[in-house]
Amino acid sequence: MKILLIILPLLAMSLTGCAKAAEVRDTLSIGLSIEPPGLDPTRGSSEAIGMVTYDNIYEGLVRLDEQGTIKPLLAQDWSVSPDGLTYDFALHENVHFHDGTLLTCETVKFSLLRAEASGSTNPDRSTFSQIADISCPDSLHVQVRLQRPYGSFLYQLAWNDAAILSPASVAQNISHPVGTGPFVFGEWQRGDHLTLNRNPEYWGARPALRSVTFRFMPDPLSASNALLAGELDAYPSFPSREILSRFASNPQLEVVRGSFPFKAILALNNARRPFNDLRVRQAIAQAIDRKALIQAVAEGDATLLQSHMAPDDPDYIALPDRYPYDPDHARALLRDAGIAPGLHLTLAFPPIGYARDSSELIAAYLEQIGLNVTLQPVEWPAWLSQIYGQGAFDMTVIAHTEPHDIAIYDRTPVYFHYHSPVFHDLLGRYEATADPVLRRALSAQMQTQLSQDEPNIFLFSMPRETVLNRHLRGLWTNQPIAGCPLGGVFWEP
Repeated sequence: MKILLIILPLLAMSLTGCAKAAEVRDTLSIGLSIEPPGLDPTRGSSEAIGMVTYDNIYEGLVRLDEQGTIKPLLAQDWSVSPDGLTYDFALHENVHFHDGTLLTCETVKFSLLRAEASGSTNPDRSTFSQIADISCPDSLHVQVRLQRPYGSFLYQLAWNDAAILSPASVAQNISHPVGTGPFVFGEWQRGDHLTLNRNPEYWGARPALRSVTFRFMPDPLSASNALLAGELDAYPSFPSREILSRFASNPQLEVVRGSFPFKAILALNNARRPFNDLRVRQAIAQAIDRKALIQAVAEGDATLLQSHMAPDDPDYIALPDRYPYDPDHARALLRDAGIAPGLHLTLAFPPIGYARDSSELIAAYLEQIGLNVTLQPVEWPAWLSQIYGQGAFDMTVIAHTEPHDIAIYDRTPVYFHYHSPVFHDLLGRYEATADPVLRRALSAQMQTQLSQDEPNIFLFSMPRETVLNRHLRGLWTNQPIAGCPLGGVFWEP
């Protein structure tokens, strides 16, 4: 009897332990280095917007998967006419926006025409301006006709700024986003965190996560402490490589290296003197020891860039170093351009580690060739407004993280004010064909043209390190586009 009385409590404890072991978490806490300025990707180009909203709140007709492949989303299927002018999309049935609005051809038409309207602030308005007409054969079929063949059209429909929006709530999306995605907006305590909750009415597969909290933690040390304490479950694109060693001995965390279309540049205002002179741009390029910069900023773990294309892009070509480090030749180029020693320039940078560290070194290099550089730290919203939005700057360090975005060098307006008839012609020929061989050849020519013109100083591309809990599954560790899709993320016991 005593034996039985002892065994029963032990059995109960064992069963309780099994029950606890079987419990699976349904919440997630993610760290981000930058807080989004707003939550509408059709009005702003900040990477942070996509990290919160891409395929979580908003959805497009198509999407990119973690390998950068175009996949169906709101459109379950599509076809393209032989002349490349007409795209027919078949929509999923019974898809509702978070505000209850039904997805139809008319809502797709509204979203795409809004993106190309004359007053649009869409970051990729030039893509939507290719549209000649949108018709609705019925509520679930969309027919988009282009003005001319545009080979990148379908790919760019997978970007953040091609989100399909509800006409009923579009005005509030900056602060209270409404989409068709697997998560709905919860709360946003600016400067601290933003929460998403599971969409109980989602048209697709039910997310495993009940809620997700994005915590804005730009300080790498604070972020690492939060990860080690279990207050954060993951931190995509961890901002400090020298701190990564802190996670090596932790049994609950792992560091995963992934690919990333990261292109760090020293952007120059080509509309301002002296940057409108090629000799000055060449001089600045040759004044900077970019190999030493990579060693200092990225501990040598980065790829030297010669053009605006990341090494993981299928069209990337390795180009020769046209402007190697040569401060004596840089000084000679400045003399030829009539630039006297002592010229004052301003180098602005956003509050991001690589931008700050690179700017400090670049300023020192430029001072060695007689240019006096004032460093100007700029908060992220101000950088987006004044520099990216208005093009009001001399120089700035920034990384472009959009995939295959070389076409921005033909955009009007573009913040660095580069204009080239040669590049314009190459891009026109590139977009006029869908032939992958011809497109790759033309892409190589565009990269070569940029390396010759050096409108910006192409610095480096880095891989991406994500710190995450070892039991977390489905989180992107590659980032083909600014996004952190969470619909397929789950905890493994």
